[in-house]
Amino acid sequence: MDQLQKEHERLWKRLKSSKNIKDVQATIDMLQEARDTIAADPSKASITLAKLQNPVKASFDSMNEGLKETHSGLNKYGKALDKLFKDKPLPKNDHDALASQPALVNRAIAMHLLREGEFSVASTFLQEIADKKAPAQPQLDPSVSLEDIDMQLDVDQVQSGEIRNQFATMYHILHELKEQYNLRPAIQWARENRHALEARGSNLEFELCRLQFIWLFCGELHGVKESRESDTVGPYAAMEYAREEFQTFIPRYLGEVQQLVGAMAFRPNLDQSPYRAIFNNPSAAEDIANSFTREFCSLLGLSADSPLYIAATAGAIALPTLYKLHTIMKTKRTEWTTQNELPVEIPLPPSYLFHSIFVCPVSKEQTTDQNPPMMMPCGHVIAQESLTRLSKGSRFKCPYCPNESHPREARKVLL
Repeated sequence: MDQLQKEHERLWKRLKSSKNIKDVQATIDMLQEARDTIAADPSKASITLAKLQNPVKASFDSMNEGLKETHSGLNKYGKALDKLFKDKPLPKNDHDALASQPALVNRAIAMHLLREGEFSVASTFLQEIADKKAPAQPQLDPSVSLEDIDMQLDVDQVQSGEIRNQFATMYHILHELKEQYNLRPAIQWARENRHALEARGSNLEFELCRLQFIWLFCGELHGVKESRESDTVGPYAAMEYAREEFQTFIPRYLGEVQQLVGAMAFRPNLDQSPYRAIFNNPSAAEDIANSFTREFCSLLGLSADSPLYIAATAGAIALPTLYKLHTIMKTKRTEWTTQNELPVEIPLPPSYLFHSIFVCPVSKEQTTDQNPPMMMPCGHVIAQESLTRLSKGSRFKCPYCPNESHPREARKVLL
């Protein structure tokens, strides 16, 4: 990778220092000047064209020399790319795990398109799915699992338009927030869903109202004109907004409200005040938009990020490791014997780790749904199988402290 970076930097410097563009521009200027001269006095055409011959030829020769250097740099850069990213065919997989789950794949694609705001593309995609369905629905096949039926119902729900309308609402609110600096639709949505948000422990409504206060307070400084609750912006408009809206937040956010109102005294030198970080945050709109998207999707029972995007990205990260594993297994003529776990560690980023992992300190094995972690009264946690093996159905001593307990006193830990 270092060699590729060096070739890239060398090629970039060569292109920046190249005189080809200047030579081309100089040739164009000479030709335009000659054209104007001939247009003004056609009798000088032969003399003017004769004078152009040597300068144009010299310019072309200079450009050709520069192009040779550029082509040489491109060839070296291409060879470095080929050396680093070797063209190897991917291993063939005779078994496609998703071949028997077309409804699951279709739903993932449709939901991804809706999440991205591609409503017309999603509508066309769903219409094509509907057109491929048989006109008459046959009787349920006994071999079809309930999971398959549920997946089909999920696709039907997407096709019904309900989720499409929800995402259309979300994108309308995000457009108003990001492009128009208009927080009113987002605040209205948060108020309508206040109880559901509070049940989740979300502070989205207060964060939106606080940003509204800040934008009103600093509107004149940031060039934000009428796009919110009133025709005016500034400290007085912000104070009036605080009187009307912050009453419901005082019991839970008294300290934050006091900070906002206290900043009024530092209006002349706000940038040197302790409140500078609150009132001068360039990423405030992007941060609140991300929070709104996360809470909106959560109330729909969906993750904030597209599962299709996450799966594709995780697959791309894991592909080199799995390809190397496949090569080793093929060389040693071994098989993948584990069904529910990978035989190697995949270095995924922390944001892609969705399940907590607990390794039993006694058995040194990872806990599973069938062998969950159990916490004893003393607070130490071991796997259920280790608990059964140590206790044998009666009181036993904790392997990490002197306390004794009975297996029925242990509690399952939910990760």
